[in-house]
Amino acid sequence: MCLLPEPDIGFGKLNSRECDGMSERDMSNTRGSSELIGQMKRAGTERKPSPVLAVYSLAKRELVRFFRQRTRIVGALGQPIIFWILFGAGLQGSFRGPAGISYQEYFFPGVAVMIVMFTAIFSTISIIEDRREGFLQGVLVAPISRTAIVLGKVLGGTILAVLQAVLFLALGPAIAWIGLAPTISTGLTWSNLPVVIGYLALVGFALTSLGYLIAWPMDSTHGFHAIMSIFLMPMWLLSGSFFPAPDSGWLAWVIRMNPLTYGTSGLRRLVTPNLDAVAELPSLPLSLAVTIGSAVLYLSLAIWMTGRQTTHNAR
Repeated sequence: MCLLPEPDIGFGKLNSRECDGMSERDMSNTRGSSELIGQMKRAGTERKPSPVLAVYSLAKRELVRFFRQRTRIVGALGQPIIFWILFGAGLQGSFRGPAGISYQEYFFPGVAVMIVMFTAIFSTISIIEDRREGFLQGVLVAPISRTAIVLGKVLGGTILAVLQAVLFLALGPAIAWIGLAPTISTGLTWSNLPVVIGYLALVGFALTSLGYLIAWPMDSTHGFHAIMSIFLMPMWLLSGSFFPAPDSGWLAWVIRMNPLTYGTSGLRRLVTPNLDAVAELPSLPLSLAVTIGSAVLYLSLAIWMTGRQTTHNAR
């Protein structure tokens, strides 16, 4: 018999019939979420706990979960590095990049964006797992705003994305020391490192918000992977990360309309030298404006979707 309360959370009630179907694992996760809620209450007033504490707790949970699952680190960093080595070796002879750069130098920022995207995917897919295991329902009944819930999840994923992307930018050129890639000039210095990290954080925030927006209404991780295959990966491929945009044709228009194109282009201008005079790439101010606009749009839609009244989240 389930002894959970039946709070009206605006999304439907967790009644006794729904609780009867909960497994011991579900009950354990529900108790875990209750402990998190209790910590929020003890830190502030019972009616209005600090939203900053809620955001911090959820973001910290994402970090702890990630570092306890080491296979996620291998998956997020390993596959992009393999892509960079293999495609760089295969296409370097036929590639003619802007300003005479090699393919490895051109592909380098694209791999960093790929790492950010993969991290966003793996961090937001946990929303589906949290709903199935009962943790999400416990968070939804907490006296905190839906905005704090969204920000906690998105900030946690953004921090992870930036950490891994910066690690790749710092260690990627070192692959040349073992002969797997030619020596490249990244243009990454101590003076522009804070700007690069800030821009990566902006791109990561936008992609994690987009991943949250996709994952929230889903019940199955298989469905999320399907969306990744038919939407997120083509979005990355058509962002100028893998190959430059052609001068004309439908493909050129698709690449120009892709918001991720401007995130990739801005990062490329920051970490690749000798690109200031290249007119084919979007300018840094335009890239920054489009990336900020995309992040605000995705976050606003995610907050709106989380705040809708539905019985979906009470399952």
